[in-house]
Amino acid sequence: MAQSSVFHRDLNSDLPVVVAGDGNYLIDASGRRYLDGCGGAAVSCIGHDHPKVRAAIKAQVDQLAFAHTGSFTNQPAEDLAAYLVARAPTGTGDGRVLYLGSGSEAMEAALKLARQYCIEKGEPERHRIIARKPSYHGNTLGALATGGHAGRRAPFAPLLIDVTHIDAPYPYRLQHDKESEADFAQRMANLLEEEIKRLGPESVMAFVAEPVVGASLGTQPAPKGYFKRIREICDQHCVLLIADEVMSGMGRTGTTYALAQEGIAADLTTMAKGLGAGYQPIAAVLAAQSVVDVIKAGSGKLWNGHTYMSHAIATAGALAVQNVIENENLLDNVIKRGAQLETALRAAFAQHPHVGDIRGRGLFWTVELVADRDTKAPFDPAESIAMKIGAAAKARGVMIYPAQGCIDGVHGDHVLLAPSYTSTGAEIALIVQTLVAAVSDVLEQ
Repeated sequence: MAQSSVFHRDLNSDLPVVVAGDGNYLIDASGRRYLDGCGGAAVSCIGHDHPKVRAAIKAQVDQLAFAHTGSFTNQPAEDLAAYLVARAPTGTGDGRVLYLGSGSEAMEAALKLARQYCIEKGEPERHRIIARKPSYHGNTLGALATGGHAGRRAPFAPLLIDVTHIDAPYPYRLQHDKESEADFAQRMANLLEEEIKRLGPESVMAFVAEPVVGASLGTQPAPKGYFKRIREICDQHCVLLIADEVMSGMGRTGTTYALAQEGIAADLTTMAKGLGAGYQPIAAVLAAQSVVDVIKAGSGKLWNGHTYMSHAIATAGALAVQNVIENENLLDNVIKRGAQLETALRAAFAQHPHVGDIRGRGLFWTVELVADRDTKAPFDPAESIAMKIGAAAKARGVMIYPAQGCIDGVHGDHVLLAPSYTSTGAEIALIVQTLVAAVSDVLEQ
């Protein structure tokens, strides 16, 4: 290919040109096919060529593309919001939905909405944010500051607002010997209360957490009871709970909202990847009715508008995606194929000398790689083990999601799998077989 004018993620890379999608496969310009075992980044949850989604987008293009939301609303935006509110976890109330263009924008909007809520409630002194490490909440400055990934934060540290971070539950490395899951859950959740008290309860605005930690920690579910205790602490200290479901939501873990499996609701919920499944850029923030009521009783206005919010084509596409998931009973397949994926991973890697942990939920699974299984010592980050495994899998025709830094933002290699909700049994088997071969390719070198 001629020299590119695109500012690619890696200026020294020689990327194949993708030209088409066929079910859960991507096809490049040479005709080579790649089974998408990670959805890009847990995005393409219903494959790359669903006819109903394509038709909905084309129909909306023919009818209306854009009208500014300062003057108009549109039916796809209204219908999608009603869909999302109707399926929200119990405790959300009626609620309202705010649309954005990316997960990073959604987190920025959630933080601004939390601040507006505190001001309109008459508590302007509340401005502190508590989040977790490791975590990733987006690449814009506010979202990056909220994230607890040291490697991603480091170059931009002078530009970031002050956010404090507590440890995320990471049983493989943080659970004590003979400590029960319940005790571990309580101990980790109580870190939030300790931090709120240290900062001063009257100053804390919000706590931000992923119900299932995504790329930064590798599909780590919370121990049972953790989020119920988190909800109690937030309620006790009048702190808003912001659930980042950008990766784990919209069916990825087996329910429309990941937090629904914890038996609680958040005050603000961000969503993006599985919302539009990659057919159009779209993200959203769901605000619980309790938040909406405060703002409606105050200024009655949203202080954070975006030009392309409620975009008719994007919302029409996302609504079609959600209807496909529901009408084709794809969440049942998430649970079924997720169980198959877990079983296959454990069978393949449970005794592997360089696999320390296998974790996940639904169709959202991770294998953590270690230099020494007995001591849990990680590989030297300079070896780029996960990235090499990702490249080896791609060379074999399967896309996986490699990452580094699950221990401290620098150390710790893992590979993440997030196959389509439409995956067949044969496709899941091929993904695992290819991962086994890719790990062998790299570690035997």
